[in-house]
Order: sequence, then C-alpha cells, then structure tokens
Amino acid sequence: MKKAYVFPGQGSQFSGMGKDLFDNSPEARELFVQADKILGFPISEIMFFGSAEELKQTKVTQPAVFIHSVAAAVALGSEFNPAMVAGHSLGEFSALVAAGALSFESGLRLVYARALAMQRACEEVPSTMAAVLALPDEKVEEICASIEGVVAANYNCPGQVVISGTKEAVNEACGALKAAGAKRALPLAVGGGFHSPCMASAREELAAAIEATEFHSPRCPIYQNVDGAPHTLPTEIKANLIAQLTSPVRWTQSVRAMLADGAEEFVECGPGAVLTGLIDKIRR
Repeated sequence: MKKAYVFPGQGSQFSGMGKDLFDNSPEARELFVQADKILGFPISEIMFFGSAEELKQTKVTQPAVFIHSVAAAVALGSEFNPAMVAGHSLGEFSALVAAGALSFESGLRLVYARALAMQRACEEVPSTMAAVLALPDEKVEEICASIEGVVAANYNCPGQVVISGTKEAVNEACGALKAAGAKRALPLAVGGGFHSPCMASAREELAAAIEATEFHSPRCPIYQNVDGAPHTLPTEIKANLIAQLTSPVRWTQSVRAMLADGAEEFVECGPGAVLTGLIDKIRR
C-alpha cells in the first residue's frame, strides 16, 4: 500500500504538545533534548508546560510544530515507510527532515531563521490573512487581481482559500468577496501576510541560509507547495523552499497529485489533524 505522510504548519500548536512522545519514545526524547541545545533555550519546556500565549510567539510556534512533527515521524520507527511526503507551509521543512533530505539540526536552524525573518517582515509591513469560504478558486483569484496588495495564498481544499496581503487590501478584498457570494471572508489572527509579496525581505534572508545548508536527495519524492509537484533533486527542493515564502501554498494541487500518483493512505505526523480534514474534503 502506498502511504503518503503529511506534516502540518503553523496554527496546529497546543499546550502540552509532544509530552507523550517525550515520555514514550527514547528516539523522540533525544530530539527534544537536542532541540533545547541547538536553540539555546528550553523550547521543550514551553511546548509541554507553556501557555497558549507563549506558544503563539512566531519564534516559538514554528520550531515547536517542526520538532513535534519530526519527533512523531521518528517515534514510528520502521513503521515510517513513505512512498511520498508533503508538508503545509512550515510543514515542508518537517517533511524534508523526515524524508532524509535535511538533518534535524539543519532543519531546526532553518525553521528558526525563517521564524525570525518572518517576524521582522511582519513588523516592517502591517499585513494579514483572511479565510474565504465557498467561492471557486478562479473567482477569488479574479477579485484579488483587481485589488493591489492582496493575493491568494493558501489553496487548502475546494471552497477554502486563504488570501494574504496588506491589511488595507485584505479588508477591501473581504468586502468584494462577500459581495461576490463568499459564505465567509474572515480575517485570521495571524502575525502577518504570509505567502505573499509582503514576505519579500524574509525570503531574501532565508535564501542565504538555505543556500548555505547541505541538502541530500530524499528517500521518496516530496510534493512541494510552490507547484504541487513531486521533487527529489536537492537544487530544485532548495529553489522551491526559497520561493515558498512569497508564493501560494498549493495544498489542494499537492494532494490531487499524490492521489494521481497512487497514494492510498495519508498519515498526518504532528500536532492536530487539520490536514487530515482537508485531505478528506479534497478526496470527496
């Protein structure tokens, strides 16, 4: 049976995350210990005992979700046998480590650099995101194209697209999308306009870090956010990871491509089950 392993992004964190893995898997425990040393602060303590408020800080959230996801894959031991992998936004880094394209240390350092770069970009330009429900993708794209400063940023499943951009442009787009028949166009409680041109400065910063990091060929194809297609060449994987910060997350397209390539079972590694819900909707 062809199994696809998928890794969630920011937003799936919760207080107490990873404690069961730490307690029950020596291999996972080793990763938490390593992570505290690499980052230079006790992130495992924040994950296990921190408040929702503490976990919401970008510099904590992104590495926390990454550590939990990789630990969940490692805890599976020989059961972890992917025919293909994919990750939603930040989850792409977890997928690459689980598939052997990146070491855990390199992945964690990149995720932390990404989190800090995105935080700085959010401070430079007041930006945000909004979820749009029950409108065709093409209609969302058409309305975004008519308003400067906003783009379609996450194609999560049919009828659910997230838009991203400057606060002003996102608010204007929400009004236009509702007028066009969207069931909801709801601003999200996020730090900024991720996966849009608002992240250009973060992309530049992260590009230097990615270029300086050693990547290997993964043990199976990774279906990347930028084009929803499978990749195994380290040079392509790097280029797509860099482009990801200012490009949309094509999750619907990635899942459809994995299904077309024979994925029979999807296993979500990491906190929550958001991707499992999206995949069910895409399959339907």
